[in-house]
Amino acid sequence: MQFLDKVVWITGASSGIGEALAYLFANQGAKLIISARREEELQRVKQNIRSECLIITLDITDSNSLELAVKTAINHYNKIDILINNAGTSQRSLVVETQEIVDRKIMEINYFGTINITKRILPYMIASGGGQIAVVSSIVGKMGFPLRSAYAASKHALHGFFETLQLELKPENKIFITIVCPGRIKTNISYNALNYDGSAYGKMDEGQEKGMKADICAQKILNAIYHKRREVYIGGLDTLLVYFKRYVPSLFYWIARRVKPT
Repeated sequence: MQFLDKVVWITGASSGIGEALAYLFANQGAKLIISARREEELQRVKQNIRSECLIITLDITDSNSLELAVKTAINHYNKIDILINNAGTSQRSLVVETQEIVDRKIMEINYFGTINITKRILPYMIASGGGQIAVVSSIVGKMGFPLRSAYAASKHALHGFFETLQLELKPENKIFITIVCPGRIKTNISYNALNYDGSAYGKMDEGQEKGMKADICAQKILNAIYHKRREVYIGGLDTLLVYFKRYVPSLFYWIARRVKPT
């Protein structure tokens, strides 16, 4: 019971990694807040949770909705011990074809939505004497990748923001940040990914289909949070691209141009 009575808020909890995290933290004795836009899916998740669980239906791109959500959470639990920023959307389109509305929508969800909920919760964590913030980025937060221009840009932005935040926080704040970089995980993220015109991609990628199971990924995330890891890469051989980019960039570019991006 590593997280007994800890108040854990998970965004994007209606499916995939977020749903799997909700079950794991509940089994560890945490008190949960689960958020997403689809209340009916959150209700389904809650039915599988035995511990205390508060549903807050939330669109993280809506500032007024965020303000109300944070007040609701604090009024209910009086504190937030762990915030897991998991909500996000992906992309499947070439730069030359992608409309500006898609670039802006992805940044609004993945970057601005994430930092805005963080900024609203941060003062409460500081006042209560500490906490943890985990942000689910991606290995493309460390590199570019075909058909993911806006998605990669949004994840790169998250790294810059949260690395800066960690450096700005004083040791006495006792707030620790973990950046999670999954590779290909078997979730519905490709179904909901945006095409060049903002429509849904609507199918499972071959690479996604063969990816790590969401519950295994979630267990690795839970372990990274427990051990206060600053940054963690989760996946299969695809995570090696991060190291190739850093240490053998010519090999990275050779592979990235040849690997099937979908």
